[in-house]
Amino acid sequence: STEKWKNLLNKKYAEYVHKDIFLSKLPLYSDISHIIHIGACSATTEKNFDYLYSNNFEYSKTLYNYCVNKKSGFIYASSAATYGSGEQGFSDTCDIDCLCPLNGYGYSKQIFDMWVKKQKEQPSQCVGLKFFNVYGPNEYHKGSMASVIFHGFNQIVKSGNHRGGGMTLFKSYISKYKDGGQLRDFIYVKDICSVLLFLLQNHSVSGLFNVGTGKAETFYSLASHIFEVLNLPVNISFIDMPETIKNKYQYFTEATIDKLRAAGYNKPFTTLHDGVYDYAPNIILEKDIKVVVCPNRESIYNSIKKSIDLNYKFVPILPIVDLFFKEFHFKTKE
Repeated sequence: STEKWKNLLNKKYAEYVHKDIFLSKLPLYSDISHIIHIGACSATTEKNFDYLYSNNFEYSKTLYNYCVNKKSGFIYASSAATYGSGEQGFSDTCDIDCLCPLNGYGYSKQIFDMWVKKQKEQPSQCVGLKFFNVYGPNEYHKGSMASVIFHGFNQIVKSGNHRGGGMTLFKSYISKYKDGGQLRDFIYVKDICSVLLFLLQNHSVSGLFNVGTGKAETFYSLASHIFEVLNLPVNISFIDMPETIKNKYQYFTEATIDKLRAAGYNKPFTTLHDGVYDYAPNIILEKDIKVVVCPNRESIYNSIKKSIDLNYKFVPILPIVDLFFKEFHFKTKE
């Protein structure tokens, strides 16, 4: 996507190298302690498996082999999509050869996990992370694959609907789940970063680990938190699920995280409620208005001024402060 450049704004990095030329430049680098390989085509609706195979499997193999040869560490993203419907549970101690993903993306991750398992030579540290439903800043470019939280904010608060628009969720087609009652283990991206830092500081830790909170919550609960942070009444309607995903839809995911805890990671994970409150200030709406959740009027003023300094588009500060109180009536965090 041409919008990915926005992820580089306000970030510090030594060099940006496109993935198409990164492999050719690898020999030019020296003293690489780790490669953290998080990138992939994560579209669960992608039907071109040749592309998934090349991008998610073969590319990852090349990076793995480089780390073996250089005796560097290799940390890569697997996915909870490898667990498929969850009939065999969501344990990262299970026999991964028996898992049955529901889509090509999940399968591309699965075959790499199985390939790594068979390798006799390994990097100095080798960690695969089965990420569950990740949400958080810098997903603006992901289109339909962005989190429900991101889409929900933009759906509720959009042009001409500032006083409380509605949010849509998928209907359920399994009787044990109510509409909106499908469950996911939502993991905040800041917790992902915390786990990565832990691994970089603990070189002896290797293996395949789930990364989730260990607690599944419903999409209805997620949507309710969004309305709460906007201080708006809950207004949720349910729509038909597209036929293309109806038979490949995960109704429940919940990570078992005992293995990660046993490896020494002991920090608490962000609750969905707190994650929504923390994420809200980072969501840029369609008209470049920045949502802010602040304890008082002065902090809203300062937050908006900072956003102006970062080149977000705002009309003069004081009218915007008044607009936020008058139009949005944001609930402040206690």
